[in-house]
Amino acid sequence: MKKTFAIVTAFALAVLALSSCCIQQKSEEKAKYVFLFIGDGMGATHVAVTESYLSYKAGKLGGEQLLMSQFPCYGVASTYSADRNITDSSASGTAIACGEKANNGTVGINKDSVAIYSVADALHKEGYNVGIISTVPINHATPSAFYAHNVSRNNGYEISQDIPASGFEYFAGAGFLEYKGKEGNDEATDVLLENQGYAVGYGVEEFLSKSEGKEKAIFCQASNKEENADNYVSDGKEAEDISLAQMLELGMEFIGTDKPFFFMCEGGTIDWAAHDNRTMSMVTDVIDFDAAIKVAYDFYTQHPDETLIVVTADHETGGLTLGAGSSTVKWAKLENEWIESGKKNVLDSEQNREFNKSCSIGWTTGSHTGGHVPVYAIGKGAEKFIGRMDNTDIKGKILCE
Repeated sequence: MKKTFAIVTAFALAVLALSSCCIQQKSEEKAKYVFLFIGDGMGATHVAVTESYLSYKAGKLGGEQLLMSQFPCYGVASTYSADRNITDSSASGTAIACGEKANNGTVGINKDSVAIYSVADALHKEGYNVGIISTVPINHATPSAFYAHNVSRNNGYEISQDIPASGFEYFAGAGFLEYKGKEGNDEATDVLLENQGYAVGYGVEEFLSKSEGKEKAIFCQASNKEENADNYVSDGKEAEDISLAQMLELGMEFIGTDKPFFFMCEGGTIDWAAHDNRTMSMVTDVIDFDAAIKVAYDFYTQHPDETLIVVTADHETGGLTLGAGSSTVKWAKLENEWIESGKKNVLDSEQNREFNKSCSIGWTTGSHTGGHVPVYAIGKGAEKFIGRMDNTDIKGKILCE
């Protein structure tokens, strides 16, 4: 009995010592450089499936890790919205960005329809440069939660008009939903934004040319020039489009390091692939997302005492299971056909189902679920993100409130 008590006491003291250490390490001042990554729809199992695939490619049973998984501080966040157990991206994006619960379908307003303001707004007022980046349209649900206020995430043209009011220095993404309004008869969004001080460039070459000497600029994927950015294809990408990592690099080069900065980077197509239950599309999107995190991490290694990187998700999509119907996960030969072809929609729906079955990967829904999502952090103030939290806590932790 004494031995058991001694073991329990020693464990309790160790936990207390660790807690004290974390308290002592807590930063009184916020980080000068902040990166917030949101993997849309990326639950913990999406990460596990991707790491299983990476281990398979390395000829191992397991053990390969994404960069985000190696960050020293880990927590989990609940995701319910103000009016639903299962959130949508606009409500969860608003909760993460603004620190308050919102009703599904709304952007940047609370459950009482009052405008609320994001961590990006708060930092911008303090003199931080701000960049908002996504692999999906710039006025889509998650990115718009950081700058817009609207009763409906579906009011894309109205949401685009909130961009100039934000004053943020850099936006990047696939382009714009409702490029010329709901009926297609309004002034083109890029023209509207250029008339209010933003250089808008499609593709890297045009962006570099038009943004030179400008204080505010918007990068759009070349494939969406002068059209609605709603042509998502679950397998493959447009050849001329660049990655999330490249969009972040462009933004960092444009903004520079003379002033503090905040970047929100969303891996939006992770969610879209998961809605379709397309495992390989999801895996490659998570890998691309992790590559963008590496851009931030490389910057962190040069500024370790001034940089904070936080990685999370707005919700889980698909009810993904690793080991469905079998305890042995074997990646199928179809994977090699998909990954090497570079073609779009190589696997039709039936082939995709067979692929998932052969890999013992299960999807329980084509919608969102209510599971907690992972939170990974490294850098100045990262210890605040250890343990259980709600998604509304993230804003305050970044701002050291």
